[in-house]
Amino acid sequence: MYSDKRNILQLVALLKAHGVRKMVLCPGSRNAAIVHTLSNIEDFTCYSVTDERSAGFFAIGLSLQGGGPAAVCCTSGSALLNLHPAVAEAYYQQVPLIVISADRPAAWIGQMDGQTLPQPNVFGGLVKMSVNLPEVHTDEDEWHCNRLINEAILETCHHGRGPVHINVPISEPIYRFTAKELPEVRVITRYQGLNVYDRDYKELIARMNASNKRMVVVGQMTLIYQFDKKFIKPLSKNFAWLTEHLSNQTTPALPIKNFDVAISAMDEERQTQMAPDLLITYGGHIVSKQLKKYLRNHPPKEHWHITPDGQVADLFGCLTTVIEMDSFEFLEKIAFLLENKPTNYPLMWENWCKTIPSPTLPYSQISVTGDLIQALPAPCALHLANSSTVRYAQLFPLSPEVEVCCNRGVNGIEGSLSAALGYATASDKLNFVIIGDLSFFYDMNALWCTHFHNNLRILLLNNEGGEIFHTLPGMDKSGGNSRKFITAEHYTSARGWAEERGFLYNKVSNAEEWQEALKTFASPEEHPQPMLLEVMTDKGEDTRLLREYYKSLKKQ
Repeated sequence: MYSDKRNILQLVALLKAHGVRKMVLCPGSRNAAIVHTLSNIEDFTCYSVTDERSAGFFAIGLSLQGGGPAAVCCTSGSALLNLHPAVAEAYYQQVPLIVISADRPAAWIGQMDGQTLPQPNVFGGLVKMSVNLPEVHTDEDEWHCNRLINEAILETCHHGRGPVHINVPISEPIYRFTAKELPEVRVITRYQGLNVYDRDYKELIARMNASNKRMVVVGQMTLIYQFDKKFIKPLSKNFAWLTEHLSNQTTPALPIKNFDVAISAMDEERQTQMAPDLLITYGGHIVSKQLKKYLRNHPPKEHWHITPDGQVADLFGCLTTVIEMDSFEFLEKIAFLLENKPTNYPLMWENWCKTIPSPTLPYSQISVTGDLIQALPAPCALHLANSSTVRYAQLFPLSPEVEVCCNRGVNGIEGSLSAALGYATASDKLNFVIIGDLSFFYDMNALWCTHFHNNLRILLLNNEGGEIFHTLPGMDKSGGNSRKFITAEHYTSARGWAEERGFLYNKVSNAEEWQEALKTFASPEEHPQPMLLEVMTDKGEDTRLLREYYKSLKKQ
């Protein structure tokens, strides 16, 4: 029988799954549940060492003798500090060592309770990674716990070897051993490059070919990549390719871009039918909440993330494999290893998404965004601010000759205008900026600089508040005084600031004015001044229109 603490069960099961076999166990009360569970697993060879300082070096010896990581487990408090010399030695000798420390609940640190001190990150820069496990109460806690343990164990042998620290908070009761077996756990593996002579490589390709429903999702990428023609056919016909505008030209096939609304229009049966068996991802952030929700609720059997830095990024909660290499090198390497077997999976996605129309809406921020996107001269650069703007743009098809930029690293509204101005200043293209009012006024000092040129055109969508906040669940029923604070209502125009800074300013308030202004604003002809076009719309109108659009899709 094992401890009933789910963070301990995850830890022990993953140590076993990753092939860690040598355990140095120090005595104590807080770590008794960990020690009890470890010592009752036949796969582990356990060694009892009382002095933690000696135990750490003993574990180093075990690791050096076998080559793989050894683990040392201690109780809470000053016991952990006695492992510091061994951790330092392991770091500078590059010995894979896993330090497992039991801990008191965080609420009791510094409250004069016994054997308590701040244990997370206690070794500072002398470990390759330090993780503090959650106490598991929910499925999300368990996923988080599993991911942290996988990351820490993988890091012992990633870009050189060294120690890691896994801190395990344990609440009372400690001595409850009711679990009859270890849980089935998700094991994340990492491939550092792909060598055709490796057995693991051949096994990876076999798993790929065994999957009938293969999907590639590409996140934000700021480059343009031209695939050699010989790779395009084998890659395009074997995968459903899903990208957003922020992915730019980084796929070998014509990608599906309206998947967000396409997913929202699916019933549960279709969602299940179209869920992938194998998901491959590369690139940065994904904007679509629908896609995140869909893949989290319909997880593939395997999720491979391709990234040059080899870091674990488990966006959909089902990551199984990290492949540390350039994404395009990976795709070109597997192109001719794909078995030429018939699959209608890409066609399923293409046919379904073709049935989903772009929205045709009356004058609004959404319709204005769509009109400009369709009228953009190519080539040009399009800068999207965060919140509503980047989401509205995704509703409309965009020329592949338009380069798309957006601050999606943290997704904040600050700096959207400044980043666009910096880019435009060094660019020889026309640069269009679509930005909401809060983003613009928050960052209006960007126009204070003197570096921008006449190739800059700003479309300011002003509905006197944060439109995206109208979509918050319950906002339409909230009442009271909170709405004006949550949506940051204001009555500000950009006219004075724009004209003072040398912009050709125009303002529109209806469909007729917009269509007339668009002719000049989207024209490829040069103008003697940068341009700012302020589009005024009603508060909350776009949220209402968007809801009606999504409802109409459900009725199809």
